[in-house]
Formats: sequence, structure tokens, C-alpha cells
Amino acid sequence: MTVPGAGAPGGVGGRRPSPAAQPTRELTPVDTPSGSPEPGGAAVAGPHARPSVSVLNVANLLTIIRLVLVPVFVVFLFAGPDTDGWRYAAFVAYAVAAVTDQIDGSIARHWHLVTDFGILVDPIADKALTGAALISLSILGELPWPVTAVVLLREVGVTLLRLWVIRFGVIAASRGGKAKTLLLNVAIGLYVLPLAGIAATSRAVILAAGVVVAVATGVDYVYRALALRRRAARDAVGEPAGGTPITDDEGLTDAR
Repeated sequence: MTVPGAGAPGGVGGRRPSPAAQPTRELTPVDTPSGSPEPGGAAVAGPHARPSVSVLNVANLLTIIRLVLVPVFVVFLFAGPDTDGWRYAAFVAYAVAAVTDQIDGSIARHWHLVTDFGILVDPIADKALTGAALISLSILGELPWPVTAVVLLREVGVTLLRLWVIRFGVIAASRGGKAKTLLLNVAIGLYVLPLAGIAATSRAVILAAGVVVAVATGVDYVYRALALRRRAARDAVGEPAGGTPITDDEGLTDAR
């Protein structure tokens, strides 16, 4: 006797099981492409996995604006060095550029927009703005050349240190470096304005403080660069690479 549906494929009565009756594969984090490959083709999301950040973000755009304002400031300053109107225009250009320096880092940290591009280019933009202002004011005879030489030597030296160790990691800007930038920005802005009397004396005091902090932080950057090289040498002899940014007790950020 033949049982109905016994010879028919797919179950009773020749009908296939409904989709609800078929086993389903539940998607888990191992199906995401962000992890590391494992035998069998699966990828496991690492504990340090983080979303990628586009280079074209608000913080980096502010840094680029600062770079663009550098030649604008110089043109305004030399267009009328003895004309109050041009002096005020140069001050506005410099002030806007300086403000972007104070807020781009905060925006990047608050909105998680930190990128290696920003970490590297932000201090370069700072140095371009400060260097252009110091050289221009010295050419106009309003700043002594020794002051400009000391600050520029520090700025160029720190930039070269960053490039020297960039293959091992990125030296993030320190609080002292930020204080130096703020002091120099305020002093330079006051030198751009047509001031006299006690205001002129005040800007000289602020500039002197900025130069002292610049020298002190320059020495600190040398120490941090050497420490980063030493740590890279230790990693090369057998310590496992983490693959994610690391901040150690020396204040160094490893961007490998």
C-alpha cells in the first residue's frame, strides 16, 4: 500500500516546507567586515574596532581655512602697513585664523572626528600662521629679529621631530604647546593693531611669555620624540603590536 506523499519530494503531499519551517542562519557580529579573518572565512570584530572617520570633516575644514587665511593676512598687512584700515583688516584675518586653531581640536575630540591628517596638519597650520606673522612684522620693523628667529627655530625643530618619528607614531600636541600658541596669537594680534602706550607695553610682556613657553615646550617635544623612538625599539624586539592607538605614561600617541 502506498502512503500518500511518501514518494514525493519535499514532504507530505509533495509540498515543500514553508520558509518558516526551514532553518535560518542568525547574523552575528562575526558577519561584519570590520573584524580580523579567522580560519573558515569568518571575521571577528576586534575589541578595539572603531568606525573610520572621513578626512573631510568639520574640524579638518577649519584647519584648511586657517591655512588659506595665512596669505590673506600677509597681503592685508603689507597692503597698508601705515594705514589703520588695512591693519584692522589684517587683524580680522589673523583673529579668525587663530580662533579656528582654538576650536578645531575641541570639535574633533567632542564629535570623535580625530584623524591622523588633523593631528599632523593642525600644528603645521599653526606654525605657518605664526611664522608668516612673525616674519612679516620683523620685516616691517615692529618685532626684533632675534625673537622671530628663536620662535621659528623652535617651530621648525618640532615639525622636523614629528616627521622624524611619524613612522613610529604621532606626537600629539601638549597643553604647553597650546598655551604657547595662545600667548603668541594674542601677542601677535596686538602687534598687528596700531597701539601705543600701555597697550604696546602689555603686548611686549605677553610676547616674552610666549617665547619662554615656546622654548620650554620645544625641549619637551625633543624628550617625547626620543621616548617614542625608544618605545618603538622595544616593540621591535618582541612586544606584540596592538594595531590601535595607544597612549602611555609618557604622553605619546601611537598611530600604528
